[in-house]
Amino acid sequence: MKILQLNIWGGKLGKKIKELVAKEQPDILCFQEVVKLPTRDTLFFSALQEYEDLGYHSFFSPVFGFSLMRQKAEFGNAILSKAPFTVTETIFTRKEYIDDIDMLEKDYNVRNLQHVVIESSGEKINILNHHGHHVHAHKNGDEETLRQTKMISDYVKNLDGKIILCGDFNLSPKSESLEQINKIIDNQCIKANVTTTRNTLTTKSEVCDYIFTSKDITPTRFEVLSDVVSDHSALVLEF
Repeated sequence: MKILQLNIWGGKLGKKIKELVAKEQPDILCFQEVVKLPTRDTLFFSALQEYEDLGYHSFFSPVFGFSLMRQKAEFGNAILSKAPFTVTETIFTRKEYIDDIDMLEKDYNVRNLQHVVIESSGEKINILNHHGHHVHAHKNGDEETLRQTKMISDYVKNLDGKIILCGDFNLSPKSESLEQINKIIDNQCIKANVTTTRNTLTTKSEVCDYIFTSKDITPTRFEVLSDVVSDHSALVLEF
């Protein structure tokens, strides 16, 4: 199977993302910074429905809503899978869904963790997707990121079956916060000595995007792709 992880940057480069998906043909997609509109006709963002047309089942977990050209838009995380979901769950790790956010007044750091279960060859696979708390000054984390990653690691510890956790965690690989997850499942970026998951569309050069796997998963390929489809690089794992 193949999984592709990407912070899609609001789908600004929607055509390029679809070209990458067509080239890689992943079985599972984990996206962050997804903007969903009630209609698929939009000048600004790629529509989540477009991936459903490619044969993917989709599970969208918004963190807030806002108005866009007289439409109700929502922003959040999405998991898409060629196999149907047998379980879908959204766990908020900070705050709760805000229906109509005012970016000038409210804290936009509303965060959630997605959890789905699919079956492959009779095996249960847990897929989790997260967009981490954003600390403006650095990627070392703080007390709040520590609380949230503990919450995630505690949740992961209680799962049965194989586990893949994806996301833009907004944390450096060996930060104290991320170490809570590194200790319980394999961080493929660390194992592959990845030096950046950013690209030429940003001046930033840190590693902040990850795919983690439980010990019973055997990767056959892990790669940070060079395709420019966002201000983050896409990660691919075959297993």
